[in-house]
Amino acid sequence: MILGPKIYGLVLAGGKSTRMGKDKGMITYHGMPQREFLYHLLSRVCEQTFVSIRRDQKSDFPEGMETIVDDDAYKGPYKGMLAAHNKFPEVAWLVLACDLPLIDLASLQELIAARDPNVMATTFAQKEDPLPEPLCAIWEPPAFEKSKFYLESGNGTCPRKFLINNETKLVFPSSPSVLLNANSEEEYKEAVVRLRVE
Repeated sequence: MILGPKIYGLVLAGGKSTRMGKDKGMITYHGMPQREFLYHLLSRVCEQTFVSIRRDQKSDFPEGMETIVDDDAYKGPYKGMLAAHNKFPEVAWLVLACDLPLIDLASLQELIAARDPNVMATTFAQKEDPLPEPLCAIWEPPAFEKSKFYLESGNGTCPRKFLINNETKLVFPSSPSVLLNANSEEEYKEAVVRLRVE
């Protein structure tokens, strides 16, 4: 039995994908747009799942996919994360960026099994560079409230910096490649090659 607040899933798909040059959420790695793949993946391990989007993306979504429109009062990934928190403030959120093409069900189950609801977040990290990966993490409700103060203080807008400076549980995935970020054409090609091999 999982202690602590229930977990909802959030796919962050509202970014502009400037480095990639095309919408990362629409790239097909698994036979469907990545944002849909992650939505269905999170739906297998979370009580409810949503895709975080910009207002202008609303008409692009298939029937039945739950969305939350970004809150433009914030910057970067916090736009989507805090919009989700403000809508459902009592739940923890398993947040996934749509630039993680190798993330899989076993890894998400591993992260959830390692969850500590008494810290700000339980997050994946790489052993050789043990920094929290904030966009592949379970954020507990107090983390979002504290993040609002962090953003209001003017010391930055980076969720990783927030987690580094707060109590966070790091989890090293059994398959480190699941944290490959595909933010450029080169990284996209690397992800495609790895998916063929694995």
